[in-house]
Amino acid sequence: MPLSKIVANSITDNTITTDQIADNSVHGRRNLVDNGSFAVSQRTTSVAGVTGDGYHTVDRFKTAISSAGTFTLSQAADGPAGFSTCHKFDCTTAKSSLDAGNYNIFFQTIEARNLQSLGFGASGAKSITLSFYVKSNKTGTYIAELALGDATNASNNSQAYTISSANTWERKTLTYAAQTVDVINNDSGEGMNVFFWLGAGSQWSSGTLNPNVWANTTSANRAVGQVNLADSTSNEWLITGVQLEIGDKATPFEHRSFGEELHDCKRYFLRTSPFTFYPVVRWASDAGRPITQYTMPVTMRAAPSVSISTSFTSGQSYSGTPLFGDMNVNNFYIMSSQTSASANNNYWLHNGVLDISAEL
Repeated sequence: MPLSKIVANSITDNTITTDQIADNSVHGRRNLVDNGSFAVSQRTTSVAGVTGDGYHTVDRFKTAISSAGTFTLSQAADGPAGFSTCHKFDCTTAKSSLDAGNYNIFFQTIEARNLQSLGFGASGAKSITLSFYVKSNKTGTYIAELALGDATNASNNSQAYTISSANTWERKTLTYAAQTVDVINNDSGEGMNVFFWLGAGSQWSSGTLNPNVWANTTSANRAVGQVNLADSTSNEWLITGVQLEIGDKATPFEHRSFGEELHDCKRYFLRTSPFTFYPVVRWASDAGRPITQYTMPVTMRAAPSVSISTSFTSGQSYSGTPLFGDMNVNNFYIMSSQTSASANNNYWLHNGVLDISAEL
């Protein structure tokens, strides 16, 4: 049958519905979120004693905690059918009552240039749907908030969802209206934050929830009704299958290969394998600092910062910590910290691991 003759009624397995075809919600690379199945965790798979901000475990997702309990965060081997991993919050030190400014948020920041298909800031802007699987012993009301980053205005849109059955995977679907006022800049900055609230003091929850309304951010309206996950050390919260897509219907989760997810995550963070630094160029013909270039396997979002995750072991005629410079999105130099080097010696450092970060 020629492609021009294929119509919606010829699809009979219910994988793709006529409604999904009509609203253009089915197409390649539907999911605007990276690592939504939490398969990639370059840094580590578990961190205990988390009380503050940072990228702790799974790639592309960040935690922001302000005096709202202590948690172990982990990439856990759990999930509904079709998922082998999730992200888990496990409360280890409780805070039964939150102070006004306290909060606990789990979120991903999406690069602005990846959101241009939304058409925000114009009459043709598209609605978007957030779907995910969630499980907790702590039933009740939770807040999922979308907030624009470097747009013309920092508007946000908060909606509530309910965990109804304790310790049971539930799929949640929330549709957010088109944003016809605020333009998302076409750059490598913060386009949109997908916030999952897990605790909110009165500064963030004492107002009025205006579900599915984009408005300039009013702090007190952001997380109205949010339960406090930190009120007991028995509490845990697990999430997987996070998908944000164009349209007002949730399609099945877009499972990408592990290699594809890892490649996309490396645009923002890369932990190298252990390697040996062999300098190949010197500042002078006979003496100077040994220097070489490191080339990233992917083009990064921005010129990165570089730190040493695992220290290098000293090699022949060389000791100390290497220096880094001339950062750009594709490469940087690694240079000896020694001030001079003989042209008659070989130099190397063994088995170092670098953290290369261009996170939003």
